[in-house]
Amino acid sequence: MAKNQNLNKYNEDSIDVLEGLEGVRKRPAMYIGSTNSIGLHHLVWEILDNSIDEALSGFGDTITLTIHQDGSLSVKDEGRGIPVGIQKQTGKPAVEIIFSTLHSGGKFSDKNYVSSAGLHGVGASVTNALSEYVDVVVNRDGFSYHIRFENGGKKIGKLEKVGKSNKTGTLVRFKPDPKVFSTVEFKWETIIAHLQESAFLMKKVRFIAKDERTKMEAEYYYEEGLKEYIATLNETKEKMHPVLVLEDLTGEIKIEVAMQYCLQDYNESIYSYVNNIRTKDGGTHENGFRAGLTRAVNEYAELNNLLRNKVKLEGSDIREGLTAIISLKIPEGKLEFEGQTKGKLGTPDALAYVQNMILSKLTYYLTENKDFATNLIKKCVDSQAARLAARKAKEEARGNKKFRSDTLLSDKLTPAQSKEYALNELFIVEGDSAGGTAKNGRDRLHQAILPLRGKPLNTDSLTMEQMLKNTEFATLIATIGAGVGPAFDIQDSKYGKIIIMTDADTDGAHIQTLLLTFFYHHMRPLIQAGKVFIAIPPLYRVMNEQKPSQFVYAWTDEELELGKKTVGSPYRISRYKGLGEMNASQLKETTMDPKSRTLIRVNIEDPLIVERRVGILMGKDPSVRRKWVEENIDFTIREIIGKGKEDGKKI
Repeated sequence: MAKNQNLNKYNEDSIDVLEGLEGVRKRPAMYIGSTNSIGLHHLVWEILDNSIDEALSGFGDTITLTIHQDGSLSVKDEGRGIPVGIQKQTGKPAVEIIFSTLHSGGKFSDKNYVSSAGLHGVGASVTNALSEYVDVVVNRDGFSYHIRFENGGKKIGKLEKVGKSNKTGTLVRFKPDPKVFSTVEFKWETIIAHLQESAFLMKKVRFIAKDERTKMEAEYYYEEGLKEYIATLNETKEKMHPVLVLEDLTGEIKIEVAMQYCLQDYNESIYSYVNNIRTKDGGTHENGFRAGLTRAVNEYAELNNLLRNKVKLEGSDIREGLTAIISLKIPEGKLEFEGQTKGKLGTPDALAYVQNMILSKLTYYLTENKDFATNLIKKCVDSQAARLAARKAKEEARGNKKFRSDTLLSDKLTPAQSKEYALNELFIVEGDSAGGTAKNGRDRLHQAILPLRGKPLNTDSLTMEQMLKNTEFATLIATIGAGVGPAFDIQDSKYGKIIIMTDADTDGAHIQTLLLTFFYHHMRPLIQAGKVFIAIPPLYRVMNEQKPSQFVYAWTDEELELGKKTVGSPYRISRYKGLGEMNASQLKETTMDPKSRTLIRVNIEDPLIVERRVGILMGKDPSVRRKWVEENIDFTIREIIGKGKEDGKKI
């Protein structure tokens, strides 16, 4: 009966029409991906893209971004200035339409921009919809114009001509709405990393950043673009050869690729862009690059009899140790992205364009540089041999019961009883004392405990052979059971979660960093798949001395103060300096039980920042590390997301 009543109520009066930008405020994640820090900064990129498009088209060579004291942010360019004349279809100034109407702008054809970062025409209007205010100042045609919006895009007054000007360009200042976002604090490091990335991609365009909150400034300008980009990414690594740049700027789709192989590096690092937008999920251009690279190397190796037993190389053999950047400029008529946030290129023609360019240009380079070609093929053949040997050993181990039973992982490991590996959790624990407590507090069915003997080694400074000789890492590799380095296969992992559980002090933080460095270098797919976590034990326990059953745990000093009020006086505070200071039941309920614990998932939010950070902070050159610490150090160790949640933390 209730069902029929609801059916009858669904009529023409049930249909809501969201006017203007209301739909954006109703469902912001549909337009910017999320309402956390990532979504917040997406507002910045949308405005910045408009200025970049002007520079891409040859109008202006300086872009200035400023974070202001009141929490707002402005982007200023020296382009042509957003049009201010009346748009015929609406009878409103063009600048007003651009900031207040979805799917409006000058990027839907190639009349205004041969290529642009914007595609869907929602950038400026979405930023407006999700802001407390937006101020726009336009300089063009000898005059300066101003228009303002408040409270999610509501126009405040008409477009005004405020004076004469001998400049051209646009200044946009906006303040994100705290009612929409979980945080409205712009991150300086995120901003400057993005600006530097843009400067690498746009040769001879200057990007300036200013932060009025801290008085910090940064400026980026590069003459050689991608070549300097690769050199910066690999500055702490042992390079096999100088940066190689391949390009074809004559076709309808313009392609530039920079690449370099590094020794003692077992990962591939491929970053791609289209019209200066990072395509973090890849797409047709990356597929074309991989196909062209594989074919060019195999054809050269076959022609010169460099293959072992005439067995062709796989793509993974060829890409091991490779850092590459792919940058395309695609005209509007051919530009296709999958999703509003433009994470994956869908343009079909890009695959053939990039594949043919790489095949042609790289084949020519290999032919003209035989020493380089011979060394490259040897490296690839060695990678192939290691892959085939690992596969053979795995097959023998799977088929040999005696081998499996004779393989002892570690006398320190307390294994999980379940064979449902996806549900199992491995806790890597600091020290035997904490290991004993964790062993007694664990869920025997699904939780395994592996105590560490002292601090792990810094694997950024070790060869693979040196790392494998280390007892702690050899034990960890055997425990996870999925191989290591190029032989790592995430499908063979015996655990759905790898949880680093250390003391809440500087030594514990150092151990976390060393373990994350190991996973990053040698088991990166675990991080990429979201299977590596950091456990967050409490710092305090506050108990009412007269009523011991009344107690609370606190993870921060703020929670401690709240806990004092909650339990009442007189109270006693226990400060947990180490995991071993808790008994098994306390460790279980605060740190190990999925129903009540806090876990922080480790993820690689920005691979370029991570690559440089690991190289600088964990690399061999102390002067580079010291310089970075002096310029960037923030003594905030970590941020607690919230008890019971298993969510993101950048590595």
